[in-house]
Amino acid sequence: MALAMHAAMTRAWLIGAGPGDVELMTLKATRALAQADVVLVDDLVNPDVLQFARADAQVVYVGKRGGHPSTPQAGIVAQMLEHLQAGRSVARLKGGDPFVFGRGGEEQQALHAAGIEVDVINGITAGIAAPAAIGIPVTHRDHAQGVVFVTGHGAGSSEPDWAALVATRMTLVIYMGMRRLNDIAGALLAAGMNADTPCAAIESATRPEQRHTLARLGEFADAVSCAGLGSPAIVVIGGVVSLALARDAVNANAGALDAVDAVGAVGAVGAAKVTNSAGTANASDTSNAANPADAQ
Repeated sequence: MALAMHAAMTRAWLIGAGPGDVELMTLKATRALAQADVVLVDDLVNPDVLQFARADAQVVYVGKRGGHPSTPQAGIVAQMLEHLQAGRSVARLKGGDPFVFGRGGEEQQALHAAGIEVDVINGITAGIAAPAAIGIPVTHRDHAQGVVFVTGHGAGSSEPDWAALVATRMTLVIYMGMRRLNDIAGALLAAGMNADTPCAAIESATRPEQRHTLARLGEFADAVSCAGLGSPAIVVIGGVVSLALARDAVNANAGALDAVDAVGAVGAVGAAKVTNSAGTANASDTSNAANPADAQ
């Protein structure tokens, strides 16, 4: 009882740091982080968000990522309880949202069992931010009336019911699915999903190193493999991905127009230089000055 009463005088937060871009972290999250004595940081959190922590805060890295060595969940909870029961306030900092595939629910249960209240501060989950970063809305009246967030990490008895998910005809947003992408695509095809269904994989969404691949379901796993994409990444499957395909086409056309404009601009600059340096220039001189090979 004494420990529970003492712990109740401290503060505990489960904080979502958002998908990666520091500017997508909420104001409430930054304020809570600034109060904590101890910050327990997940592997996928952008280290730049620690600028909001106190200079004297104890920062402990407790990384958890599928397929990599990680701190056992029981060990993370034990550290939280140790600090809280010693009278220190603790911020548990997680990528995305703490309650979306972040084990925040388990940690809340453990703290409640120890008589400790915890404040949950939501973050923007990668399942929404990653698609949005390449122009994909997870719902759209013309394509999907809903969205399903699902983990692709499980296999065997913990495998999602892909047939049931296909039957919903909703957008599928798959977390932690990159290592099993070939199996997932095969299961969706076997469940009757059209091989032409558009798909996207977005790596390191909202970060400067963000990359993505778009392909039809029948070719998706091979396309992602050829592109060399890896974790952390979000997979999006469904008609809404066609909006990213349209956006890429528009960007490609705009890029081609920019290239034409740039060539024209180089020509104009070349002509101006010739004119300024020689005083006069004929058409052939201007053409030659605008040719990159001649300019070298």
